[in-house]
Amino acid sequence: MNTDITKASNFVQGVDTAFMVILGISFVFLIGLTAVMLYFVYKYNKKRHPKATQIEGSTKLEIIWTVVPFLLTMLMFYYGWAGWKPMHKPPKDAMEVTVYGRMWNFSFEYENGRRADTLFLPANQPVKLNLVAMDVLHSLYIPAFRVKQDMVPGKKDNFMWFEPQKEGTYELFCAEYCGLQHSYMYTYVEVMDDSTFQNWLTDTTSVAASVATAASPTATGRKIMQNIGCFACHSIDGSKLVGPSFKNLWGETQMVKTGGEEREITVDEEYVRRSIYDPNADVVDGYSKGLMVSYEGQLSDEDIDNIIEYLKSLSDHSE
Repeated sequence: MNTDITKASNFVQGVDTAFMVILGISFVFLIGLTAVMLYFVYKYNKKRHPKATQIEGSTKLEIIWTVVPFLLTMLMFYYGWAGWKPMHKPPKDAMEVTVYGRMWNFSFEYENGRRADTLFLPANQPVKLNLVAMDVLHSLYIPAFRVKQDMVPGKKDNFMWFEPQKEGTYELFCAEYCGLQHSYMYTYVEVMDDSTFQNWLTDTTSVAASVATAASPTATGRKIMQNIGCFACHSIDGSKLVGPSFKNLWGETQMVKTGGEEREITVDEEYVRRSIYDPNADVVDGYSKGLMVSYEGQLSDEDIDNIIEYLKSLSDHSE
């Protein structure tokens, strides 16, 4: 984790300046008003002035305490506006990445179709993140870059942009409470030099090989399910959550509603694929429709094969 976040992005200076100006003015007023209050308590206490006296108003004083706060408010507004305005004008040559937010994870899709659960970026290049909320309201927040933007379902042209200026690893998480596992929406931004990033972006074979050698299909399937937030709604110990438990699910028979009619199915490869791509096609008896959105286009056939292997490992009915 990169602890030196000074000028981590092009917006750090503008946001920090606005923050320090507002904080400084707030401290001046806090200390000044507290000092005046204590002075008045001492000077005008009952022992020193047992008999109350009428103090006439001062037009000059009233003008001063009206004009000065107004000018200070305009000063704070200016620095806040100056820091905010450029955030809504991305350069035309900015690299675009589509960010998908869903309960409860982020995924990032690049222009060449590559996907990742960590945001990999080149240093010193403007980046435009196109924000897509798949279910409910989320908010993408990168504290070190001083950027945060709500992800509103159905909103068009929803984006944020910035230019990462220091290589390193930075936190990225959801800043809008979005349900039970809101805190699971946590990942990282990896900023690297341009040549390293281009190698990562275009070299998919080495990544696939490293994954294949480092983890079995079962372990890979579990990692995929963890990354896309499956365990927030489905347990692996038999307990009931939003959806059916994965324990002993593979090979079991389930009563489902298909097109309003009840029927009995066996949990096999066909059923798992259909449940992932069209989760409302077969709704298990006792559970509600519409709680899961489709992962079509989000997961490959290979991803689902790995998920199936993991489900088999949780079942006594696996072959």
